[in-house]
Amino acid sequence: MPKRRAGRRNQVLSREQILTAAIELLDGGGEGALTVRALSERLSTGAGAIAYHVGKRDDLLDAATETVVTAALAETPAPARSTPAEEVRVAALALFDAITAHRWLATRLTLQIVRNPVGPVTVGIFERIGQQVQALGVPRERWFDAASILVHYILGAVSQNARVEGDSPGADGEVDRGEYFDAASARWRALAPGTYPFMHAIGGQMRDHDDREQFLTGITVILDGLARLH
Repeated sequence: MPKRRAGRRNQVLSREQILTAAIELLDGGGEGALTVRALSERLSTGAGAIAYHVGKRDDLLDAATETVVTAALAETPAPARSTPAEEVRVAALALFDAITAHRWLATRLTLQIVRNPVGPVTVGIFERIGQQVQALGVPRERWFDAASILVHYILGAVSQNARVEGDSPGADGEVDRGEYFDAASARWRALAPGTYPFMHAIGGQMRDHDDREQFLTGITVILDGLARLH
């Protein structure tokens, strides 16, 4: 009888259901919350069923990353007759919004690009960005450099805004964004203007800045630079 129940569960449970539950655990508590045991309890199934459909914990993390990134890029197509620069911005914002919504994604996305250069996540992002680099008229011998600069900026800028598990020991992940920037801004403006004129001057700008607008400004600066590679 137990074997029959397990068999019925394997037929009912799908890979999509497992990944949906895994992403919910990750969103709720970060990478530490995703364990095979926690996932098994949530799905009322056994570890064998999870391994059968997806694999081990690392496979779950990779598959969850692929699911979120693929969906984000697919759900945000560029407008009709858009320019290559506009399409880069659309793809970049799709990744920005995905990582903002899934704080655990920043670390996993970077790891996938570094560790698995032929994986669907790496290939999908580089192809989406790279086609627009080509359309911008960047010389062929600079395609890799140009696409890499954009991808590295996107991941780095968004990761800075996201709370990355394990990167800030002792940091309080629940600190309010407004309170954080108010406090940091006050300390910058308290610096001696004669010694730190620039830091003193931008204290108010740092407090009032919008992460998304700042991110797009960076994309614009890079695109302007790529246009000069003709």
